[in-house]
Amino acid sequence: MESISTLNKKIENCTKCPRLSQYIKEVAKNKVRRFADQNYYGKPLSGFGDVKGKLLIVGLAPAAHGGNRTGRMFTGDSSGDWLAKIMYRYGFASIPTSETSDDGLVLINTYITAAVRCAPPQNKPTKKEMEVCFDYLHQEYQILKNITLILCLGKIAYDTACKLIGVKPEKFGHNKLFEYNSVKILTSYHPSRQNTQTRRLTWKQWSTVFQKAKRLTM
Repeated sequence: MESISTLNKKIENCTKCPRLSQYIKEVAKNKVRRFADQNYYGKPLSGFGDVKGKLLIVGLAPAAHGGNRTGRMFTGDSSGDWLAKIMYRYGFASIPTSETSDDGLVLINTYITAAVRCAPPQNKPTKKEMEVCFDYLHQEYQILKNITLILCLGKIAYDTACKLIGVKPEKFGHNKLFEYNSVKILTSYHPSRQNTQTRRLTWKQWSTVFQKAKRLTM
């Protein structure tokens, strides 16, 4: 079995999806004005965190001007802000912010990954792109031997996690817990700006999910 560092190198150098490879390079070149002075990472992203942790957090994909810019998932955008703050509150992170890849953030008992490793146009990967990328998640999961709880941020993440452990997806909803033989799956709406600004996902709802995740991974 490969080490996590070997797998991460493979992910970083991946060019299997031409549309995504082209898109993340274009975004890195044609930056938005607020980040015009920054160098974008512009490559596929590996997961990060505690490889011996019990909690696996699965998102959809890196954000074009978040992870694709900073080089780390859930870093440098509003979703990353929400995630870092709540993880710190419940003891899953060393600091309450996630701004740059070298900001000193250390995850505790937790590993963060995603269904797709490149930022997709309009946040919509194709079915084929998801199938291609799934192998990386599968390899990651084999290396992360201590996972007892998978927290899925959004329906696509939930469907992908079900495929990962070989079960049929049930009806997705916020703060649902599904128990299987060796692992539990907990679901949440994604902390995207679209969800948080419309209050589809409130801070109280978000906190409830992580309170449950803490109890289930102690």
